[in-house]
Amino acid sequence: MHSTVIHLSLFDLLVASMLVAGSALVSIRLKLSLEKSLAVSVLRCIVQLGMVGLVLQKVFGIHHPLPVIMWLLLMLFMAGREAVRRSKWVYTGIHIDTVITMAFSAFTVGTVVTQAVVGTRPWYDPQYVIPMLGMIFGNSLNGISLCLDRFLEHVSSRRQEIELMLTYGATRKEALSAPLREAVRTGMIPIINNMSVAGIVSLPGMMTGQILAGSPPLEAVKYQMVVMFMIAAANALGSMSVALLASRRLMGHSGILELDILHKRA
Repeated sequence: MHSTVIHLSLFDLLVASMLVAGSALVSIRLKLSLEKSLAVSVLRCIVQLGMVGLVLQKVFGIHHPLPVIMWLLLMLFMAGREAVRRSKWVYTGIHIDTVITMAFSAFTVGTVVTQAVVGTRPWYDPQYVIPMLGMIFGNSLNGISLCLDRFLEHVSSRRQEIELMLTYGATRKEALSAPLREAVRTGMIPIINNMSVAGIVSLPGMMTGQILAGSPPLEAVKYQMVVMFMIAAANALGSMSVALLASRRLMGHSGILELDILHKRA
């Protein structure tokens, strides 16, 4: 099988950027006012991906666990921050909860996949550890932010219903069981939809990347299955964990709903 990687030149990237320029022209023609956002996004994409490529090239060449650990911690911090930014609702302590959630779900699932499934040797091999943890962070933060939004919206809009249940002697678990179930279900919807159409409607990123790099299609499919399964597990763990942490913030052991720490973004 032909496995030579086709290298792209700066001219090739320039030609590809013309596709975005065409989108900007459409925006100008239809007066959508998106051309500025497109330009800023393109510049940020070029700078961020360029910097990441240079840094990872250095990390890959060091062959030491410390740079890998530092990079994973940076990814963890940024993913937790982005999960909060995407949520329409915030409360006191939400940043801590999202970082704890991301760390628990990503490192638990990532350890199982890289060490038990793939068998990465050494355990910190950046070629496998960084891309796989990156996919977990990038996908699970969507589920976590959706779960947070749904849970906090439910608690805020049905405050009287929850307080009535507490008045009649319901425990915190009983009073918040409905919003917790609905929130976790909402957080799991994207990955369930993605798994349902993978291979038929779309070729997922991991599989496409490996095929472009010259891997046999069946081998690429195996890796893609592992990726989909680990993302689903990370979404489930992350959604359940962040909903539980948020419920403890909003209702302590006293059994009183404390919505004074909760507010919606302007």
